Amino acid sequence: MFDVQLVLTILVVVVGFYTAWNIGANDVANAMGTSVGSGALTLKQAVIIAAIFEFLGAYLAGANVSETVRKKLFDPVLFQTLYGQDGAVLLACAMIAALMAAGTWLMFASYNGWPVSTTHSIVGAVVGVGAAALGFDNVAWGKVGLITAGWIASPLLAGTIAFILFRMLLKGVFYKKDPVEAAKRVAPYLAFVVLVVLVGVATFKGLKPLWQTWGVDPLEGRVLLLVTCTALGLGGVGMLVTKWLVRDIHSVQVSANPLAQAEISKTPGKSVAHTDMQSVERVFVFLQILTACFVAFAHGSNDVANAVGPMSAAYQAISTGVIAREAGVPAWTLALGGLGIVTGLAMWGWRVIETVGKRITELTPSRGFAAEFAAAITILLASILPLGFPISTTHTLVGAVLGVGAARGMASLDLSVVRLIFAGWVITIPVGATLSIVFYHILKAILL
Repeated sequence: MFDVQLVLTILVVVVGFYTAWNIGANDVANAMGTSVGSGALTLKQAVIIAAIFEFLGAYLAGANVSETVRKKLFDPVLFQTLYGQDGAVLLACAMIAALMAAGTWLMFASYNGWPVSTTHSIVGAVVGVGAAALGFDNVAWGKVGLITAGWIASPLLAGTIAFILFRMLLKGVFYKKDPVEAAKRVAPYLAFVVLVVLVGVATFKGLKPLWQTWGVDPLEGRVLLLVTCTALGLGGVGMLVTKWLVRDIHSVQVSANPLAQAEISKTPGKSVAHTDMQSVERVFVFLQILTACFVAFAHGSNDVANAVGPMSAAYQAISTGVIAREAGVPAWTLALGGLGIVTGLAMWGWRVIETVGKRITELTPSRGFAAEFAAAITILLASILPLGFPISTTHTLVGAVLGVGAARGMASLDLSVVRLIFAGWVITIPVGATLSIVFYHILKAILL
């Protein structure tokens, strides 16, 4: 007869890495899809940068104290109440089944190039296994409702912000008589605002697990003052550096070629050469890459918990035989999760990057910047305001890309791709739930 504890421990490690691998394969496009699609970064450069910042976020600021059940979707102590001495083993089976279900769905979605929410994948899986093991009434359906509200609200909010932001760029830069000089004037102020927002994202989203561990409220007076001063200081430095970086970008006076015009080709009476448009786009490359790095760090620090949270809960139950509502997260699980994310994005990340960066709408550095920055603003708003629902980074970024495309006209969007993405979003939670129920009953039949 095999050793149940040993088998479960091996499964926890293998399945945890498998799920983290698939998180990396699907979610890397959140940070790097627009940068690759716009040409600001090559795929190889994007993978290297994302790997660095995703791993740093996962390992340095990953959830040091994680809820036993991600998003508090059910009370894990009920396993002990209902199943007695078998409760710890069944909780481990439930968490492993949830990870297997989420990882399997993410693998299928990534293979098809669909950007889906990793958080919604694990939520659906945990809901399914909770209902199967503990009963329908013991699942926190109100929480599921809030998550569903976030599914709708996050792309709408990000899309609206991206639409407004890109229309402002069109009016303030591309429609000007000399767009290159206009871009050079605007760029330092954009850098200031971008860095202020990104410091906020890093503080309230990326470093959120550390604040919780230290018992510190980042909105408390002295901490907030320190964060504000840091943001303003870095914004000022970024403003000066950007002004220096764009000083040698100049307008090239060549005859206008209507076929070579970019954004303003639809504007009557306007004619700007393609060479000038390339010069304008160069201004936005730095800003887009900077934004992508911060989003990658914030994603790594938070979404690694989608794999590490259930993995840590299962490991604690197996190793101690005790079920607790909170489970400490060992450093090795954070490292394993970070390594899994990096490996997944390096091996399969290009599939979803192709969809987000190239198939929804045509992107340039300015369009990619508008989308990425709008997503960062949405993440920040959701982190500091009592919106009442969690948001999906994936839904937020895709909504922002759609907003940029809509700002150029609906004809610029590939609606067939958009429909496939939306369909993937709708079925994520029920598919995760169904798969987790199947895997749970298989594991239960084998191990008990």
